[in-house]
Amino acid sequence: MTDPGDGPVGRATRRRAPAVPRQRAAEEDSAAPRTGGRAASRSATRAGAMARGRARRGTSRRRARAAGKGRRILRTAAISLSLLLMVTAGAGWWFYEHLNGNLHSVPLTDGTASDSAGKEKADSFGRTPINILVMGSDGRTSASDCKLGGGCSQTGVQSGSGNADVEMVLHISADRSNATVMSIPRDTVTSVPACKNSATGTSTGGYSGMVNSALQYGPACQVATVHQLTGIPIDHFVQLDFSGVVKMSDAVGGVSACVDSNVYDTYSHLKLAKGTHTLKGVAALEFVRSRHGFGDGSDLGRTYAQHIFLSSMIRKFKSAGTLTNPAAVYKLADAATKALTVDTGLGSVKKLIGVATDLDKVPAERITFATMQTAPDPNNSDRVVAAPAARSLFATIADDQSLTGTSGKTSAAATATATASPVPAARIAVTVENGTGIAGRASAVAGALIDHGYNSGTTTGNAPGGAATTTLTYGTGKKAEAQTVARTLGLSSAHLQQGGGGVTLVIGTDWTSGTTFPGGSATSGAPADAKAAKADAHSQTANESKSCAKVSTYKTVSLDGVAMTPSQAYAAATTKKDSAP
Repeated sequence: MTDPGDGPVGRATRRRAPAVPRQRAAEEDSAAPRTGGRAASRSATRAGAMARGRARRGTSRRRARAAGKGRRILRTAAISLSLLLMVTAGAGWWFYEHLNGNLHSVPLTDGTASDSAGKEKADSFGRTPINILVMGSDGRTSASDCKLGGGCSQTGVQSGSGNADVEMVLHISADRSNATVMSIPRDTVTSVPACKNSATGTSTGGYSGMVNSALQYGPACQVATVHQLTGIPIDHFVQLDFSGVVKMSDAVGGVSACVDSNVYDTYSHLKLAKGTHTLKGVAALEFVRSRHGFGDGSDLGRTYAQHIFLSSMIRKFKSAGTLTNPAAVYKLADAATKALTVDTGLGSVKKLIGVATDLDKVPAERITFATMQTAPDPNNSDRVVAAPAARSLFATIADDQSLTGTSGKTSAAATATATASPVPAARIAVTVENGTGIAGRASAVAGALIDHGYNSGTTTGNAPGGAATTTLTYGTGKKAEAQTVARTLGLSSAHLQQGGGGVTLVIGTDWTSGTTFPGGSATSGAPADAKAAKADAHSQTANESKSCAKVSTYKTVSLDGVAMTPSQAYAAATTKKDSAP
């Protein structure tokens, strides 16, 4: 049989019944007359159920209203947050695009020569250093530059790039553990290669002249000239003009610099009392431009003072108060991007931030400033040439060796070829074998080695068979000799193998012409010694906060037609206001 409760009515009855206490229901039944008691009981039950239903519906409505209000609050909050995120993201995107729009970029090379900037060698981990040519132009190419630099009263605003009166090679090691900043004095006479300025169409077939003059044929020509002079691969360049220096120094709130005596350079207009000053705006420009106020009055003294200024700026960049302040960062980024001309490889804010981040990884005590060693130009007493000692400095940078210590120890990023102990080339005899199938390859490379001073016992021959890859094998106790050979030929550590006998070079089909391995960076002889590289380079590290610029003791300036020292000029110029308090 089927229980009546299984039907629809039964289910409804069963839901209501539990809501009525059994004992109460029984009492109501006994109090009622027996006749019609069942109907009265049902009525009472229905009435109670309806009352309870109304109570439940009231509670549900109150809960619904509360839930609705909560949902509206959450929805409002979500919309507000979304709008905030949209506004923030929009501002960030606008800021990013604004900074990108500030940048002006041109190619690194002008296409005149296939390898005018050089190429970096990767270390055994596949990492490469970064070398950036930093140029300060003396061009009066805007009204603001004319006002700051002077000299436009007759010529007016000039066209072209001007001269690169400030030239520094910034080297960041492949492992980002150290950095070197090497200045090249503007008075250096060197060979300028054939160049063409893609922007103006002006060109040169090459000439001998001051290194800074190459910028007249475009930044790419300056890059090619510095690479040719130093052998250092140049990956990027950054160009800054007069107004750029002013904007940058203002953006960081001024740069602290010290002079060891009163100084008044009547040419750059720098006037400072002995001691430490915070240089802002025009005062900063006067300081970095001053060549008559420091040292012997030549460009060498100016480079030393610039290193003090830049060291101070680096310390300020690294200070917590500069890079953690959003307003300061915005001001700095806006000023920097407006002030710079860069190569297309650095032509975005993202790429500039990447380089800045790499440099920020290097501690101040591991950033070394140095000035290229010079000797008097035999043809012009007012000019200089690169001294023989400069070759050690160039090689140290090209081979990614740190200048921080004096031991000559390489950075962790240096290749195996840069870790060799010095072995005189004259003591090394190389067996050169031709595995290319091209006649004369072994003789050409062997001849180049002998020209570099290698032992005349160097021999040539054909390899037992064809070789796709160039290899340099060495026997027991011959590794240092092989590394020296590799440095001379531009071979990386990947080409070195331990074998038997002496030092044997097998030329493969990956090297079918020339005496330097394609893409390699050749240097002569043994690895550069950091101590020798820094000799007479006036080196210092960026953490040296107590360094003061040495004011010239020579009569390098003139006041009212009278030659005098910068300190004498300071004392005489009583009506001239100091550049900074």
